[in-house]
Amino acid sequence: MTLKQAFEDQAGHCVGMGSPFMGQLMNVLARDWPTDSGLGRKFASVTGDVGPMGASLPLRIAGGLHALVLNRKSPELAKVYPPNSVSDAELSEAVLKALSAHEAFLLEWTDHAPQTNEVRRSAALIAGARVAAKHFNLPIHLSELGASGGLNLMWDHFALEIDGHHLGPNMSTILLSPDWTGPLPPSVQPQIEKRRGVDLNPLDPTRPDHLMRLMAYLWPDQPNRLSLTRSAASVLDVKVQQGDAIDWLAKQLPKQPQGCLHLIQHTVAWQYFPQGAQARGKALIEAAGKRATANRPLAWLSMENDGENNKGAALTLRLWPGDITLNLGRADFHGRWIDWQHTG
Repeated sequence: MTLKQAFEDQAGHCVGMGSPFMGQLMNVLARDWPTDSGLGRKFASVTGDVGPMGASLPLRIAGGLHALVLNRKSPELAKVYPPNSVSDAELSEAVLKALSAHEAFLLEWTDHAPQTNEVRRSAALIAGARVAAKHFNLPIHLSELGASGGLNLMWDHFALEIDGHHLGPNMSTILLSPDWTGPLPPSVQPQIEKRRGVDLNPLDPTRPDHLMRLMAYLWPDQPNRLSLTRSAASVLDVKVQQGDAIDWLAKQLPKQPQGCLHLIQHTVAWQYFPQGAQARGKALIEAAGKRATANRPLAWLSMENDGENNKGAALTLRLWPGDITLNLGRADFHGRWIDWQHTG
């Protein structure tokens, strides 16, 4: 995939996920990308997949541009960003000027892979955890792989609303209301006793600079995502550890005490682990599952791309002892909708 193709491909994904502005921006960059510049030469030197499943160069530069707007470093660029609506020509002129004027900042920014912490994915985690808690009515030790800033480790502080049914804390200021099809999840309320997470590049959303980085990768014409991220950061009480997810997991699995359910979760993260790491992680979890008991059970909850991109992510829950696999349904990658298929 060429860089131009990556921009065009990303444009289609963005429009399909409800961001016409990002679609417009990606198409402008596909047409007018400054190849004869420091950024142009840097991107041209990248080998391998530059698209969404690889280096994700289009989202790197989009995040950098949004950061310039959020941190008020480019008032001229802010004038062509939402809520304003401008022509392709006006957007292109402002973007090219920003790419040139802030090249040093953007060169450094694009050294790092895109990093989001999509809070709306917690709707799927809330529902899946309720299924696990129904099977094993025990306090939960929660572990998240690829936890980013740790916001989705806080899902027990969020409320889920489905067709007038309120699930979760009544006083929560964070309300998730995806378009829901299918039956309601179980009514049992999971109780988290301990939470922990790991990420190669963890961010601390209580720090303004780290919160800004997370928000820069949220799409500018989707203000609800921005406000949810701010709200989730306000209740954060966990610090994500830095490290390789699978190495970290290998150390955590033997630590589970009796009388607790160890729930491992990850959302749109597993696909970015190297294949060898995926195989090792799966083997580690399955081996721990074989050692699980009714008083020391294990659950593995995932929301991941299974290749059916146009159908969202697959929601899967595995439970031990017994090695039970439950296909819970599917969810939009940003948590806008959930097709819940579990009836137990």
